[in-house]
Amino acid sequence: MGYNYSVEVILLYDIRVEIAGVPFLIQSRFEEFRKFFRNYPSEKEPRFIICPTDADLEKVNENYKRAYEADCPSDGRLSELFLELNAIHGILAEKIVSENVLLIHGSALSFNGEAVVFTAKSGTGKSTHAKLWRDVFGGRIVMINDDKPFIRIEEGSVTVWGTPWNGKHHLSSNISAPLKAIVSLKRGAVNRIDPLSPAEAFPLLMESSYKSNDPASAVKIIEMEKKLLNAADYYALRCNMDPEAAHVCCGGIFGSDAANPKN
Repeated sequence: MGYNYSVEVILLYDIRVEIAGVPFLIQSRFEEFRKFFRNYPSEKEPRFIICPTDADLEKVNENYKRAYEADCPSDGRLSELFLELNAIHGILAEKIVSENVLLIHGSALSFNGEAVVFTAKSGTGKSTHAKLWRDVFGGRIVMINDDKPFIRIEEGSVTVWGTPWNGKHHLSSNISAPLKAIVSLKRGAVNRIDPLSPAEAFPLLMESSYKSNDPASAVKIIEMEKKLLNAADYYALRCNMDPEAAHVCCGGIFGSDAANPKN
């Protein structure tokens, strides 16, 4: 007696990438992601394998619906490509915590080889302020990542790394730079930058950092945040959208001579 089995075969594409110095193997249903990750190739043995499940995609869909219900399709289901890409990002951000790497929501640039990360609530103007630096300081600026940089925290070294998840302006580079400062932005009529103590900066950093539902990862993240605050300068910036804001911010971090674009 013969049997007929109908088995759905799902083709997965293997994509080897390196993010923040950590090699990953991504197994995806979409060959398009080869292009997305093209600037982050790896030939190293992967530390982790990422293969999103249907449950991972559904979790992304539900989270997006809760946060952006007005922007969802009428049937409430986002595209499979969008869901898988965001699921990959979430899984990677979780796994990389064990490698002493922290995802932060911000715009990161390199000024004369040192990294500055701007954080703020969505819509405040992180990307706009980073553009002011590019306009004012020109070639002294290299964008590391305009939305979701990673920060690697090791003994004696804290570095900011680019990632392919780079916001609506698609500004990023596969580079790293030592972290000089993190700047928390708020809008204001007058441009003013003030240093913050670690105690003042801690809740702001927690607000902009990756959050995990896993208890062990959550503890690890807090440990990394504390190390981060002791290894770099933290500032509060009130600013408008005039070029002067870049001068004031840069002067507060690097000194007035560095803030002069003629130097």
